[in-house]
Amino acid sequence: MHIHILGICGTFMGGLALLARAAGHKVTGCDAGVYPPMSTQLEEQGIALIEGFGTEQLELKPDLFVIGNVVARGNPLMEAILAQGLPYTSGPQWLGDHILRHQHVLAVAGTHGKTTTSSMLAWILKHAGRHPNFLIGGIAPDLEVSAHFDPRGELFVIEADEYDTAFFDKRSKFVHYHARTAILHNLEFDHADIFPDLAAIETQFHHFVRTIPNNGAILRPADSPALDRVLERGCWTPVTRLNTPQGWHYQWQPNGHLRIHHGADSAIIEWGLRGEHNAQNALAAIAASHQVGVSLDYACAALSVFQGIKRRLELRGTVADIEVFDDFAHHPTAITTTLQGVRKNLSAGRIIAVFEPRSNTMREGALVADLPAALGHADSVFCYQETEGKHALKWNAQEALSALGERLHVHYQYDALAQAVAHAAAPNDKIIVMSNGHFGNVHDRILQALQARFDS
Repeated sequence: MHIHILGICGTFMGGLALLARAAGHKVTGCDAGVYPPMSTQLEEQGIALIEGFGTEQLELKPDLFVIGNVVARGNPLMEAILAQGLPYTSGPQWLGDHILRHQHVLAVAGTHGKTTTSSMLAWILKHAGRHPNFLIGGIAPDLEVSAHFDPRGELFVIEADEYDTAFFDKRSKFVHYHARTAILHNLEFDHADIFPDLAAIETQFHHFVRTIPNNGAILRPADSPALDRVLERGCWTPVTRLNTPQGWHYQWQPNGHLRIHHGADSAIIEWGLRGEHNAQNALAAIAASHQVGVSLDYACAALSVFQGIKRRLELRGTVADIEVFDDFAHHPTAITTTLQGVRKNLSAGRIIAVFEPRSNTMREGALVADLPAALGHADSVFCYQETEGKHALKWNAQEALSALGERLHVHYQYDALAQAVAHAAAPNDKIIVMSNGHFGNVHDRILQALQARFDS
């Protein structure tokens, strides 16, 4: 089958293209502003990329057009496909029908922790010799790639996103995935651009729960009122509550290692990852791997050598004993969790938070009232505010974050921000850069400014 993918350079659609190619299909694709690193990965796999959405691409005569959710009505190629009655489907639908249907799918859903937990789970299965297939929205150094498929494999780990499927299918992506083992991590309001409130997201999660068979498994945190409401609407699958004394739970050791308990059994993860969120992610990944036959000892041994995820409190560099970290946190809960985790392990120095409110939810201001408390876990806060273009805020950062008082510093240019952060930092400080975007590569700008300051 020849498929032509519209919107191929996004993380999900690019990963789908790699899976389709590995499954033996001919794959071509297009996007606006074909860009690396995904474009590089795709071209290395022999996937031809076309810049833009010109109607001349109809001449490729693929068997099927696969549509990403960045494509909207008015897109010239999409309009031509509709006008001529050509066959098309969404990316998640194609993935579910052609790749996932005959796999044991282990899906990781929730507002926070999906990428890290999916990567941990895939790594545990790989370390245990189970040869998992996977599609993850980030790159773990241990896995080397974000997507992998071998038709001989029977297990598939997928990051199960609640974002909508396509302009013609407003269900969440994960309803197409045929999950058998599902981690429901947590559930909070997010994606204000497509969901009016938390209740709307709960409905999508209930649709997802309705697709999980009665011989599957649902793993969830012990305390989540939103998930309680989801499951009370109907559940036909055995549910395991994590972090309960009688079942799966964890315990931090004095040396920073993590002991995982399952009933009377326990094993140690010898690692250097910080924060309760990483402990919760690890517990969920281990419990899910147990569902497909991986022992607790094997799972803990795997995570003892797990190197983490890019952009999840990733150390980008150190200058004069000042550490600069990159973190994907962009929701108030994730910001709180990240900063609390750093605080717990801080023996000296201060926490300097550098934050870019870039997501659709943040730009709209839906959760802005929760930001002062979240960022308040830092000793100093530098906020970048974009004033023009598609990422411009619809609220004023100086006013909205005024409760932070003298700790708050708002900047409107990347270089000025980086210089100000470098000037404020002192040895032993931790600089935590938080954004779900590229943030103008401000991490390197800060490191360069630090280098110039302390070398002079």
